[in-house]
Amino acid sequence: MKIQNAFRLGLFGGLGVLVAVAIGGGITVLGPILTYVGAALFLALGIDPAVSWLERRSLPRWLAILIVLVGILAVFAGLVLAIIPVIADQIGNLIQQAPDIVNTLTNDKAVKGWWDETLYWLGTYDDAKQAVVDWFNKNFETITAGVVKTVFTIAGGAFAAVIVLILTLYFVASLSSIKRGLYQLIPATKREKFIDLSEQISDSVGKYVRGQVALGLANGILTLLFMTLLGLILGNPIEYSALFAFLAFLFSLIPLVGTISGAVLITLSIWLFEPWPAVLVVGIYYLIYMQLEAYVLSPTIMKRAVKVPGVVVVVAALAGGTLLGILGALIAIPVAAAILLIIKQVIVPRQNEL
Repeated sequence: MKIQNAFRLGLFGGLGVLVAVAIGGGITVLGPILTYVGAALFLALGIDPAVSWLERRSLPRWLAILIVLVGILAVFAGLVLAIIPVIADQIGNLIQQAPDIVNTLTNDKAVKGWWDETLYWLGTYDDAKQAVVDWFNKNFETITAGVVKTVFTIAGGAFAAVIVLILTLYFVASLSSIKRGLYQLIPATKREKFIDLSEQISDSVGKYVRGQVALGLANGILTLLFMTLLGLILGNPIEYSALFAFLAFLFSLIPLVGTISGAVLITLSIWLFEPWPAVLVVGIYYLIYMQLEAYVLSPTIMKRAVKVPGVVVVVAALAGGTLLGILGALIAIPVAAAILLIIKQVIVPRQNEL
């Protein structure tokens, strides 16, 4: 009898392990889909306060959703319209300069003369040329695979953006019914407390999204004003200042590292398109702006959004970015705020009752 019980115990234990492994494998396979759903739900919670505000102005919900989504699409359309002229301009310049580039590269003596004058400290031109040829021959397959992978990554990112946009539309349209259905699954004795806690978490997410958008708008508007003023001072308008302002806005939506990443990218871009004084001034401007954002703008804008200690913000953003990339960094802080809220209003009162 004991052997039979042990066998049953081992059998059910093994089945439990197999079920757990199957569930884990399923979650791994469905990881991208779950990420899309999480991103769309996060965006829907952030958009819903704007929809509710329009509803309070006597607009039907479908019209409020349409107005908000059209506004969001207009923002992304502005990004596309800002990037396309830059790409078209650079491609046009490349096409115009292509004959000169080809003539220069095919003129081995000219290239060798330039090498001997500027890069002589790297060795002889013939040795460098042979090293480059050998490297390309050795890594041709790796380079080709990398290019193909990059193309598929860009296509996958565009597909993911479309999927998230569609899911966001559905979530915003049916957020109220989703909440009601979820609340009905909770026992009646605990439903009121659960609803109150859920609404606080939803409100916290919405405030966080609005706070990040406000920071992004501040960075974008100040960048546009600064670029315009710098062009007037230097007597040479800064090219693509609207695009740089839009990039500043987008990067500021990423917590912690977004602003500095955007500042580095914009400064390097200025280096490509503008003369040296502009590069130096832009670099100094972003050093000053990052201090202003860290000590003035961010505390002022975000203090009413999510009340999370600074250490928790840093740890949450790093952990979220490691697990889910940019999406994880975006949702990590409101998730941390939700966890702290649950600890404060559920776990701590229970511990005090023991």
